[in-house]
Amino acid sequence: MTLVSGSELLFVSQVAPYADGPAGVHGVLDQAAVGMAQVAELNGLTCRRVDDVRSLRVETLAEARALALFTIGETPWSDPQRTVILDRLRAGELAVCAIHSATDACYGWSDYGRIVGARFDGHPWTQTVDLEVAEPDHPATAHLGATWRWHDEVYQFRDLREDAQILLRAPATALDLDAPGAGQPAFGFPLSWCFGEGLGRTFSTSLGHFPGAWESPAYLRHLTGGLQWALGARG
Repeated sequence: MTLVSGSELLFVSQVAPYADGPAGVHGVLDQAAVGMAQVAELNGLTCRRVDDVRSLRVETLAEARALALFTIGETPWSDPQRTVILDRLRAGELAVCAIHSATDACYGWSDYGRIVGARFDGHPWTQTVDLEVAEPDHPATAHLGATWRWHDEVYQFRDLREDAQILLRAPATALDLDAPGAGQPAFGFPLSWCFGEGLGRTFSTSLGHFPGAWESPAYLRHLTGGLQWALGARG
């Protein structure tokens, strides 16, 4: 596929502290950068890794076609960067892909929850679970069948967008709801979703904590299809 203007994916892998203390560092970030380069290539994009957004020029954000976030903590986006991200997403010019801990970031940016679709509310479980494939025809899940056996941190969320289309969920019956920190949100336990924001689109998956994910063709196909869907927002 011939690359054209606006054909870059920015993969942001920044680890930043929370407002009240340090955040954990994910050991798979280097693996994830290699995996996202494959995902980008399969969608006709080049991939640039960004491990500190303070070095990212606003002009680069204004020209990128996609933004993939594997972030945690208070990512130090500047006000001009925030404006460009939100405006270009809403204009259908920037596709967003939120990966694993991206929902556990930017609590000081009120619009960020709309960009990624929900806010992290703990991961009471780490286990193997037969995930329910809620949308078997979606590009991110069409290869999985009715269920997908997967081992990962199982996140729970708050403030899920009402218009989020749930793609994967953990059945409540598979989880110990008496575990410390466990809740029972009315929308259950979605682990991947997508939605439109203005003319743009976001795909989000909370999976990807362990090295095995980035060695799994099925997981990389999940990301590839999700990004493909998000890119489809632009004509």
